[in-house]
Amino acid sequence: MSKGRVLIDADACPRQALLTAQALCKELDWICLTFASYNHQIGNANHVTVDAGPQAVDMKLANETSSGDVVVTQDIGLAALILGKRAHALTPHGMVFDPERIAFHLEERNEKARYRRGGGRTKGPAARTREDDQRFAESLRFLMERGDQNESDNEKK
Repeated sequence: MSKGRVLIDADACPRQALLTAQALCKELDWICLTFASYNHQIGNANHVTVDAGPQAVDMKLANETSSGDVVVTQDIGLAALILGKRAHALTPHGMVFDPERIAFHLEERNEKARYRRGGGRTKGPAARTREDDQRFAESLRFLMERGDQNESDNEKK
């Protein structure tokens, strides 16, 4: 029996982060589920395809998430929903969303959107680096091992 689940918002997940997550899931005996619109074909037995509507992937992923799951997403709004379900969320760059700081991230996102609506320009994401790959692998492993530890603690009770 597997120990836990990693759910990935595959519409915006870089290929290297996806491959890293799949390898860690195999190594640690976790289930790796990917979610994407039908515009993104992913050859995986544990892949969920949804329509291409706005937020369709996010809503399906949020509905499928359970307490203790680890979710990989760049979407701050989705991360807030995930944290509300007592699951863990991190970006493909390795930043772990913290329940105490999620309100700050949401406000920052809203301020940037307001600025862009007013004609301002904000920088896009930086090109992915090896450091991003390393930080992602370390953060994901940390969350998965912490999940394993919590599960073994619950079994002892």
